[in-house]
Amino acid sequence: MIRVLLADDHAAIRSGLRAMLSPHEDVLVVGEAADGAAAVANARALQPDVVLMDIRMPGTDGIAATRTIVDAGLADVLVLTTFDVDEYVFGALRAGAAGFLLKTVGAAALVDAVRRVAAGEGVVAPEVTRRLLSAFAASPAPPSAPAWLTELTEREREVLGCLGRGLSNAELALELSVSEATAKTHVSRVLAKTGCASRMQAAIAARDHGLA
Repeated sequence: MIRVLLADDHAAIRSGLRAMLSPHEDVLVVGEAADGAAAVANARALQPDVVLMDIRMPGTDGIAATRTIVDAGLADVLVLTTFDVDEYVFGALRAGAAGFLLKTVGAAALVDAVRRVAAGEGVVAPEVTRRLLSAFAASPAPPSAPAWLTELTEREREVLGCLGRGLSNAELALELSVSEATAKTHVSRVLAKTGCASRMQAAIAARDHGLA
């Protein structure tokens, strides 16, 4: 059972998300929050697997709440964005969000994304992916190489490059000709060595240092 917490300051949106998720037997909405502070408190109390997080909320916003939840290992965070302000998307990425969906997402895509994030995958709406890639292409020179970059094995550098290209575990397994279980193990090791809290942070690191 995938336990989900809904965090959005609009009750109608929370109701809509609940209506899309509730019919599925493997997904359970365990609670709601109307702001970031409540999202953090409820994540601690309710122990969800996935938090569906709005970015712009009163008081503690979704980016700060995402950072706290991810840093504390309370849950994976799937951000819901209106897709009109890029700095919010990048801020949430760097805070450790596992993925992004548009608020116009349909029920099937929402449930699929929740399942994938709960399974350790990263999920990004195609429209957001295009914006992210354009932003990376236009970004300034990457920062100096961190110490961990020299500590990665050749295979781990390949894995990090695959994460930078947005590959799923299944796609990564095909790319490297390994089992999906082995691919997951490689991803876990790469996240540990790089200090990244999510696949999305690892993707940023890969692009920052020319591995994708």
